[in-house]
Amino acid sequence: MTLTPDKIGMNELLESVVNESASDLHLNVGLPPMLRIHGSLQGLECGALRPEDTERLMKSITSENFQQKVREIGGCDFGFSFGAQARFRVSVFKEKGHIGLALRLIPSKLITLDEIGLPAQVKDLLYRPRGLILVTGPTGSGKTTTLASMINLINIERDCHIITVEDPIEYYHEHKRSIITQREIGVDVPNFNEALRRALRQDPDVILVGEMRDLETMSAALTAAETGHLVLATLHTTGSARTVDRIVDAFPMDQQEQVRTQLASSIIAVVSQLLIVRQDQPGRVAALEIMITTPSIQNLIRDNKTFRITSDIQTGAKWGMITLDAHLMFLYEKGIISYEHLITKAQDPDSIVEKLKTAGTVKHK
Repeated sequence: MTLTPDKIGMNELLESVVNESASDLHLNVGLPPMLRIHGSLQGLECGALRPEDTERLMKSITSENFQQKVREIGGCDFGFSFGAQARFRVSVFKEKGHIGLALRLIPSKLITLDEIGLPAQVKDLLYRPRGLILVTGPTGSGKTTTLASMINLINIERDCHIITVEDPIEYYHEHKRSIITQREIGVDVPNFNEALRRALRQDPDVILVGEMRDLETMSAALTAAETGHLVLATLHTTGSARTVDRIVDAFPMDQQEQVRTQLASSIIAVVSQLLIVRQDQPGRVAALEIMITTPSIQNLIRDNKTFRITSDIQTGAKWGMITLDAHLMFLYEKGIISYEHLITKAQDPDSIVEKLKTAGTVKHK
């Protein structure tokens, strides 16, 4: 692209994202438009954007209502469709008094749970009548895609009412065998807590909570899971033990014992994931930790012994469980990820190095 900043339109930029198979587009004053391709940032052949350029580009895709939010609180998030080609999640923000944008491409085709790398045992959990399934990981780790694939499978194979609560809606689902109601925070309902409270009166079977970001939402999600609904939700944590601790620690001390009891009875799985750049071919691969609740794990949660959960995951392969470090080792031994990524992403890198020394494994450079 050889256009100058003042001539660039949002359509040309979004075409570049789609054509280059980029995951994100960043528009910041003082830099050319930047694409994230397979995890690396690359600038387009264009001069640096000026304040008037980012403001013009922002206004071309942002409704007056969301522009008002930017003026009032310094930012907003929303989703929009780029014709029939793609959907984008947009974050508009102010920095140093100027407008900046980050746009995330939402893949138009949902991938299957097999393609993500989830075992059949996880698929089986989606037929449960009640309980809590958590998909966790840092920002940009593919949590939304995994949840959308789970919802799609339920939509195809079960006849139920699915309610999703998202900020913003990323994947649009059509009614298939199920009825699917998608509610967007700030558009259809003011916040997650209110949406969950209302959802329980709308005859749901399955509820998707885009993010359990505060105590009220966590409490409402736990109650929904306890009272006969399958609840799917995300958290920004890595690892099953940390996820349980994060939820418990969000509550006041005098409520934590009760919350541990609630979690022990309602949580049925935690899927933690990271996206790692592949070394065998272009693209990224999901590294997973999968915990599927057993009576033993329920007791560990109830007795505040979450530090022992990893040990149960290590011996739980027959239930479909795997630790993050074991999956990273598997990906490394297959030549899919590099030694550097194996070590930097592992939760216990010293143990990994020791295992490689014992096995005499040669590093994949």
